[in-house]
Amino acid sequence: MENIIESGSQPSNSSLHGSTVVEAQIVEINNDQQNVQPTAAVLPKERKVVESRSPVWDHFEKIVDENNVTIEGKCIYCAKIYKCETKKHGTSSLRTHMFNCLKNPHSKDTRQSLLTFQAVTNSDASPATVGELGTWVFNQEAIRKALVEMIIIDELPFRFVEGPGFRKFILVCCPRFKIPSRWTISRDINLIYEEERLKLKCMFRGNTQRVSITTDTWTSIQRINYMVVTAHFIDEEWRLNKKIISFVPVTSHKGESVAKSLENCLLDWGIRNVYTITVDNASSNDTALGFLKKKLMSWGTSTVKGKYIHMRCIAHILNLVVQDGLKQCDDSVKKVRDAVRYVRSSPARLKKFKDLSEWLGIEKKSSLCLDVPTRWNSTYLMLQSAIFYEKVFYSLEESDSSFKSDLGDSIPNFLDWESVKSLVNLLKCFYDMTIRISAGGSVKLMGETMKVKFEKYWGDIDKMNLMIFFANILDPRDKLEYMPAQILHMYGELKGKTYYEKVVAAFT
Repeated sequence: MENIIESGSQPSNSSLHGSTVVEAQIVEINNDQQNVQPTAAVLPKERKVVESRSPVWDHFEKIVDENNVTIEGKCIYCAKIYKCETKKHGTSSLRTHMFNCLKNPHSKDTRQSLLTFQAVTNSDASPATVGELGTWVFNQEAIRKALVEMIIIDELPFRFVEGPGFRKFILVCCPRFKIPSRWTISRDINLIYEEERLKLKCMFRGNTQRVSITTDTWTSIQRINYMVVTAHFIDEEWRLNKKIISFVPVTSHKGESVAKSLENCLLDWGIRNVYTITVDNASSNDTALGFLKKKLMSWGTSTVKGKYIHMRCIAHILNLVVQDGLKQCDDSVKKVRDAVRYVRSSPARLKKFKDLSEWLGIEKKSSLCLDVPTRWNSTYLMLQSAIFYEKVFYSLEESDSSFKSDLGDSIPNFLDWESVKSLVNLLKCFYDMTIRISAGGSVKLMGETMKVKFEKYWGDIDKMNLMIFFANILDPRDKLEYMPAQILHMYGELKGKTYYEKVVAAFT
């Protein structure tokens, strides 16, 4: 028992020795730690300031402390302030208030839609407003799409969305809407273009309706040749559509270049059922249409072997007819044009002209306009407005010495104004798309010259596209029974009967 008690109560030599070694090691480690030189403290890495993405900040104004840390939010509708420090409060209270604020116009968007009154176009000429009730829910994408369509329809610049006036307008009307940048607008417009282009391609390739083409070429002031192609067709709902399907530069105005560009356009859009191609009367277009006739026949989609595919532009022919007529009164027209150009050349002259018109009691909403000599309709509008101010030009000649010294003999006199008045009476007939030519004096000579040009294109039925007569026959208002009287009236008894037989034979 004593041996057992002694052995159990006292530790052995080995255990004492082991503990002593451990303690010595601990002491050495502590001494080493004390001898180690202190190193430089590692500075914490600065965090990048991240802009808050929470939608509540569309409705609250941030309040920051001296360290530029957001600690509170102020409601932009009722001016109530809530704590919103990131580590303590968060934006939960702001979100709750956003939905419950009575002054927030969008607070009920998540619970119910808003009633709206949408105007409906009424064909009747009644002053009463016609419309229908609808619902409205805030939709960022829908508003953004409507904004893009507005820019396209109204032809606004892309930077319109970055203007301060527009931004203030949106802030008042719809504060929740996030205004896109002009780069985003440009991408959205391009996406809409690609979508509409794909839809139109699918329609051309899937449907079997005939498509009529109009095309024209011109040279810009940069000496670059351009070509535009427009497609005219009737859709499944019997609505006439007009779509520009190509606007590209061309190498030249030669027939081969025009034909190749037009062929590439038709192949790109998948248009093979071409009904007619309308071009002006340039000789190069005859070459281009001859090439395209062969292509359409090889495609197997031409009607009557392409016999009636070439249509001459009536607007271009009418312009040539009137331009020949204007040569008879060119001197008088030039004098009036010079007088109008003098008045419009500076704001001071234009103001003096307006003061004279007010002093003479001549008031008109539209002012003087300068024409483009190659466009007869603009010449008509210029002359029409200038005739109204004839007395003012007489008064300007008496009161303004510069007017007489600058123009000299180019000032229009009484005979010039009378000639211009007769010309305007004649051009009004063409401007209103009627065929009434008054006789007498210089107007009679002008009418005879214009009639010669008319007969050159429409005087011989063999040179005309008979498709014009076919359309008249198919018109329910005319039909075939009125055709003999019309042709006899246009071409007389001798030619009329022969022409009528040709039309009927080609139509049947």
